[in-house]
Amino acid sequence: MFVLFRNLIDWFKRFLYELQELTFFSGKMVAKCFGRPIYFYDTMEQMHFIGVGSLYLIILTGLFAGQGMAYQFTYELASLGSKSYLGRILSIAIVRELGPVLTGLMIASRVSSGITAEIAAMVSSNQVNALRAFGIDPIRKLAAPRLISLVVMVPVLTIIADAVAIFGGWIVSEFIAHVSSHLYWSNVLEKLTFGNIAIGLIKPIAFSLVIAFISCYKGFSTSGGTKGVGRSTTNSVVLSSISILVVNFIITKLVLSLMKGYT
Repeated sequence: MFVLFRNLIDWFKRFLYELQELTFFSGKMVAKCFGRPIYFYDTMEQMHFIGVGSLYLIILTGLFAGQGMAYQFTYELASLGSKSYLGRILSIAIVRELGPVLTGLMIASRVSSGITAEIAAMVSSNQVNALRAFGIDPIRKLAAPRLISLVVMVPVLTIIADAVAIFGGWIVSEFIAHVSSHLYWSNVLEKLTFGNIAIGLIKPIAFSLVIAFISCYKGFSTSGGTKGVGRSTTNSVVLSSISILVVNFIITKLVLSLMKGYT
């Protein structure tokens, strides 16, 4: 019992230490986004990697997720005789929850692993030390462009995922639920209110920060050679995914309580 308690205390100490280091590193990343030099081409390259590279994944995921959710709602609403509300319920579910969370998790699984692996490999091969030797700030050169790119591209990809998922829901509504297109789209537009859109745009911005902070921190803090690169990459994806779910709940609770009059 004493050994278990001691291990728990040690784990808690390591957790607080990692949280402290992550917080300090995140502050440095945000600060390095301002001022010169500005690595414009690096930022554009990362935007292409994150945005264009993830576009097909987001479209396919959003389409089938929207169809699957619409299919489930169709059976439940049909038992209540309320299939006409399919567009309204689907719009709320996608814009508030499904679109942002699904996009965040897809980006975390694809981009977070790539960012961590790339930076960790540079750390293991002493390329980061070489940048410092040439007077180049590694955080400004490597981390800041990725942070800016994620903050810009994740909301854009979320909007695309929302639109594709709603379109997938329309396919189910038209050909399976037999709800008229006019009724479906009028209900969808009715629920695209300021509050719902605000929640749908605040979440991806927060998710982008989570992905950038964790993936870059894990990359820069890598040790142990090639084995450490794999360990850091795995931890980055797991921590990013879990953090996205936690942050999603916190934002949902806070925003809904603040915007009751707008939702």
